Amino acid sequence: MAVHVPVSNQPPGLCAKPHHQQRGSAASTAAAVAAVAAPPSTFAPQTTRLSSSSAMSLHVRHGPPAAPVVVAPERAAAKKQEEAKTALAGMWREIQGAGDWAGLVEPLHPLLRAEIVRYGDLVAATYKAFDLDAASKRYLNCKYGRARMLEEVGMAGAGYAVTRYIYAAPDVVAFPGGGARPCPSRWIGYVAVASDDTARRLGRRDIVVSFRGTVTGSEWVANMMSSLEPARFDPADPRPDVKVESGFLSVYTSDDATCRFTSGSCRNQLLSEVTRLIGKHKHEELSITLAGHSMGSSLALLLGYDLAELGLNRDGSGNAVPITVYSFAGPRVGNMGFKNRCDELGVKVLRVVNVNDPITKLPGIFFNENARVLGGRLELPWSCACYTHVGVELALDFFKARDPACVHDLEAYLGLLKCPKVAKVKKDGEDLIAKAKKFVLEQSFDTWRFQMAAIQFGELVQAMGM
Repeated sequence: MAVHVPVSNQPPGLCAKPHHQQRGSAASTAAAVAAVAAPPSTFAPQTTRLSSSSAMSLHVRHGPPAAPVVVAPERAAAKKQEEAKTALAGMWREIQGAGDWAGLVEPLHPLLRAEIVRYGDLVAATYKAFDLDAASKRYLNCKYGRARMLEEVGMAGAGYAVTRYIYAAPDVVAFPGGGARPCPSRWIGYVAVASDDTARRLGRRDIVVSFRGTVTGSEWVANMMSSLEPARFDPADPRPDVKVESGFLSVYTSDDATCRFTSGSCRNQLLSEVTRLIGKHKHEELSITLAGHSMGSSLALLLGYDLAELGLNRDGSGNAVPITVYSFAGPRVGNMGFKNRCDELGVKVLRVVNVNDPITKLPGIFFNENARVLGGRLELPWSCACYTHVGVELALDFFKARDPACVHDLEAYLGLLKCPKVAKVKKDGEDLIAKAKKFVLEQSFDTWRFQMAAIQFGELVQAMGM
């Protein structure tokens, strides 16, 4: 059948080419079919006579309907994953906190959630690789060599190469049975750098430092040292107003000359390796990501501040390399002077906390950021001695009566973040919270978690001389 479509009445977009080039085109065919299917009221003005000079004839053959295009689930998933990779490479600065995660935390952006879980898994690797066998020659150190550590803990596809192990020894003394003993260095974490493929996916070469939490008795004692002490990381500008918890500072800066695995303090090891990697990749797009759980998050924050204060986060062009801290169940680290200085230096901190986790409320359970000002105006005399959280908070909410320790457990944190409805979980949404909690509690945690809990309790008892 022949359908006459007036060219002058075609909608915009159908006349992209000159009139003589449109015969038989797909656009003209689509317009013709639309004209046949549309009711008369859609034509303006309505007419039954068309002049030959302003019309063209199209012959449309009716055939069997085209078969629907079916996309295999595997191909669809691969396409979606590829789109996510492209999106991450294009907005990695925002995901790393360039805009203080505005609009990404509430609701939780899927790319940000995936990155939080990814870095959380890199922290969990420190626990899985930690040797808890008291009869082992590597007791309280890493069970594996650097080259195969991530593979041994089930993260062969992480896309990072471990470049150095980090050891720490707090300058404190535990008193089991009333006697003093030295505190040897223990494996505290590792430094890794993104592979070429991972760098392309992320949109930059990512340098990661991952820290475990408290395990040994001396670390428990360090955690209980709640007094504030000036950090004084820059000898040229000590900044006595910038104060941090003395126990965390001790773990970060103390040296153990007897350690057979390394030499130098935790701080010196970290600054040396991170600056080496920055120098090696100085002509690439770089990022520094520091992640830790519990005490480890405190060390991550101290390192981030240290690098920025000393100006070591500079690439080959002299530009600042962004520093991001992912803190899981982290306590407060310093005072308001420390927080303000971190903000000035551009150290970005995302704190993932469980509202039921008491560790995230320490130290400074009474003297904290909420006790600095009276009536919103008057700054109290002790404000400089108040502990203050740094960064943006992502609050979770879970609790298990049969296992109270889960409120601080890293795997429980990650389990809730992996919950499909985590973006909708709010404290005031009881139904969603119940579903999220059920999801977490149904997870099967690795045996290392219970081993860790047992050794933490034993070391704590020993440290307190009980």
